[in-house]
This record gives sequence, structure tokens and C-alpha cells, in this order.
Amino acid sequence: MQISGSVVVVTGGASGLGEATVGELVRNGAKAAILDFDENRGQQVAADLGGAAIFCKTDVTDENTVQAAIDKTIAAFGAIHVAVNCAGVGTPAKVLGKKGPMPMDGFRRVVDINLMGTINVIRLAAEKMVLNPGNEDGEKGVIINTASVAAFEGQVGQAAYAASKAAVVGLTLPVAREFSDYGIRVATIAPGLFDTPMAAGLPDKVRESLTSTIPFPKRFGKPYEFASLVKQIIENPCLNGTTIRLDSAIRMAAR
Repeated sequence: MQISGSVVVVTGGASGLGEATVGELVRNGAKAAILDFDENRGQQVAADLGGAAIFCKTDVTDENTVQAAIDKTIAAFGAIHVAVNCAGVGTPAKVLGKKGPMPMDGFRRVVDINLMGTINVIRLAAEKMVLNPGNEDGEKGVIINTASVAAFEGQVGQAAYAASKAAVVGLTLPVAREFSDYGIRVATIAPGLFDTPMAAGLPDKVRESLTSTIPFPKRFGKPYEFASLVKQIIENPCLNGTTIRLDSAIRMAAR
């Protein structure tokens, strides 16, 4: 699919990987809707991009706010061709900690945002994509999800995060197979260690320890490198039904 002239919705688009994705796609000629809960930051990112972007305050777990964001995007730009799911949380907690079993509310919140939020956006965006005219391949839309290497090598304290991201990996192929009838591709990116607001909160010693485990390049990934892969997935029609690790060959240790 050509990026220029396309309309994209990006969840978590006000910061980190999502913000980098919005910027990259707009620079390549797309119109973008930033779906995020952070209204101040989201409005600023949209303003910086001028008329090519709008902000939609969105709770991805809430069907009504996602539907409102989808409708606002259609009203502003006329269609939706690409949806990129970057919204996510990674609150750590041991299943059995010093104070006893983990609270179920915490586990549920991570799964609700990372998994339920992803499928919520997928289903509502796809409903609009099927209305698009197909290109020469009959392609009408592209959906890109964000998992994590934790889906494969979850660490101690990451039970909720790893489970939610493994589920995102798991839904990729069956949804891609289903959506093939509509001309919509589905792919997932599983990032390793990236410089995001989540990572920025780590103590320096922890960051240094994590960096030492990365084979090459021996550093945290940059958000623009994630955005570059999003661009490549959109443009390459054979990338479908797969999860791509973007991880500098890291394999996470147990702790």
C-alpha cells in the first residue's frame, strides 16, 4: 500500500513508538489520527504536524471512545487505510509477592489495555477499511500491532505483560487469515529494548545492565527504527500474518 495519500490511526500516538510512527508516516504523505489518553501531549503532537494530523482522546479499552475516534477520523480525512496499535502498559508484579498473591485488578488492567484494546481498535478500524476501493492487488487496508520480545521470553514479574503480548502474537495469523477475504493485511512487531517513556523511567544501573545483554547494536533501539519497520510493512504487500522481532538479537534472561 502506498503511504502517500493514506489515512492512518495510531494508538499511543502521543509518545514513544506511536509518536515516532505518526511523524514518519506524515512525513511520507499520510494523514494521521493520534489516538491517546494524554490530551495535552496529543494535542501538541497534532499541532506540530499541522493539518496532516488530528488528536482523538481515546481509551482503547472503551468501545465508545474508540468508535468516536474512528468516526472523527472519517469525518476529517474521509477514510482509514492503516491502523497501528502502539498503546500499551507494562506494570510489573509477581504472581506471588511478599504481600501475597497479586491483585487481579492489576493483571486485568494490563490485559485490557494491551490485548483487549488492540482487538477493539482492529475490529472497528477494519469495519471502515472494507469500504475502501482495493488497489491492483485488491488491498484495502493494513493493520500493524505491537507485541514484545516478552511474548517469547517473559521475565520474572512480567506475567501479565508477557501474557498480553503473547496473545497479540497469537491473534495475528488467524485475523490475517480472516481479513484476507477483505483485502486487509495484519502483521505484528515484537520490539526488544527501546528508548521509550517506559524505559526512560529505569534507573541508570538497570539500563546499563540491560544494554550489556544486547548483542548488536549494543544500545536501546530508537523509536524511529520502529517507525521505519512500520513503513516497510505498509509498503510490502507480502508481509502478512507474521510477527517480526525488532530486537538486536536479544533473548531476555529470566531476571
